[in-house]
Amino acid sequence: MSKVCQITGKKVTVGHKVSHSNIKTKRTFAPNLQDRKFFLPEEKKWVSLRVSTSGMRTINKIGLAEALKRAKAKGYLAA
Repeated sequence: MSKVCQITGKKVTVGHKVSHSNIKTKRTFAPNLQDRKFFLPEEKKWVSLRVSTSGMRTINKIGLAEALKRAKAKGYLAA
């Protein structure tokens, strides 16, 4: 399963781990992804999504139907 949020499109980014002696080595920053089921009342069914915590906030603010519509328009959600 890929580490990409299906609502916001957040994905793994790369940066440096910096030691006390200031030596820099590559590391990855993974988004805080959660597997969640949301109920879609318009279609009367449950939808399973892999979303970041900021994606959950987006769903709470604008609603699931609108969030899915925006995610499909931006290409984050395939189905």
